[in-house]
Amino acid sequence: MKIAGVELLRLRMPLVSPFRTSFGTQETRELLLVRVVTADAEGWGECGALVDPVYSSEYVDGVAHVLRNYLIPTLLTAGDVTAHAVGPLLERFKGHRMAKAALEMAVLDAELRTHEMPLATALGSTVDSVPCGVSVGIMDSVPQLLDAVGGYLDAGYLRIKLKIEPGWDVAPVRAVRERFGDDVLLQVDANTAYTLADTARLARLDPFDLLLIEQPLPEEDVLGHAELAKHLRTPICLDESIVSARAAADAITLGACRIVNIKPGRVGGYLEARRVHDVCAAHGVPVWCGGMLETGVGRAANIALAALPGFTLPGDTSASDRYYRQDITETFVLVNGRIEVPNGPGIGVTPLPERLAEVTVGRSWIPTDSAG
Repeated sequence: MKIAGVELLRLRMPLVSPFRTSFGTQETRELLLVRVVTADAEGWGECGALVDPVYSSEYVDGVAHVLRNYLIPTLLTAGDVTAHAVGPLLERFKGHRMAKAALEMAVLDAELRTHEMPLATALGSTVDSVPCGVSVGIMDSVPQLLDAVGGYLDAGYLRIKLKIEPGWDVAPVRAVRERFGDDVLLQVDANTAYTLADTARLARLDPFDLLLIEQPLPEEDVLGHAELAKHLRTPICLDESIVSARAAADAITLGACRIVNIKPGRVGGYLEARRVHDVCAAHGVPVWCGGMLETGVGRAANIALAALPGFTLPGDTSASDRYYRQDITETFVLVNGRIEVPNGPGIGVTPLPERLAEVTVGRSWIPTDSAG
């Protein structure tokens, strides 16, 4: 494809309720969309980076800068491109995986729309709907948490994930188990909040029959996770540590995890995400699809990814109303604990112009003739 230009859109969307993790609280989601325009189609990508560099080193302003000054000009001067060429073209720029992922996603969407092929088909999906879990943030009190969990179970979610941190871990997990029983699929996510010195405390979660404990230690501490795994019955799942298929293979070989959370933005895009899936499948390691409070653009693509055969655990591919009263695309709805995989060309959805305009606080157009 020959790209005519790329547009960056900055969005600001209020959440239905504050979402608190071990690294902070979000009340509003600020994010970047990327729109790639070709002669035959346009494609959309979404960047999962947060406003501040607290989940990863990337953040919205930094992503916008590297896209505008390095990644997009490189793509625009490359002539005809394909989605599979984006990664190699941008490889000389170190890191910035979320920025690269958003740009690759937009190119991939445009390419697939040109060929009238759904993303799920291109990735190798095997189902037409995916099971859904929900991520529950840290609350002010255990009663508040129990009310929230009860509401999500009533809504039909098949798995509950509790965000935890030191001081908010054993007690809330125990309370959820006591209130809702052992049949609820339950897991916890630490977002790197612990150290090996907390091994005994984390072992106190073992009696609650959790599906997994996600990323308890810092992302660089893969060996620490391997050591921690020797002392826990609860399976360790890695998130922030898995930045590529190679990183996944290394972590599995070292015994640092028994489960992997795949976030396309974190690994550099949906094509690399599929490679992570394939590596894990080859090792018999189950995977699930994580989330970054995506709009319908990112959610549609994540659902397509989660339809691959190795995704055997419910992901954080929640319904639209989990985070937003109004999404920027058609609404994703939970039906019997599952969400349908989009079957239209590309990611299968397009932002609704009026809704998009309401939440867009900045936009810039980079044409091909400006990138020489």
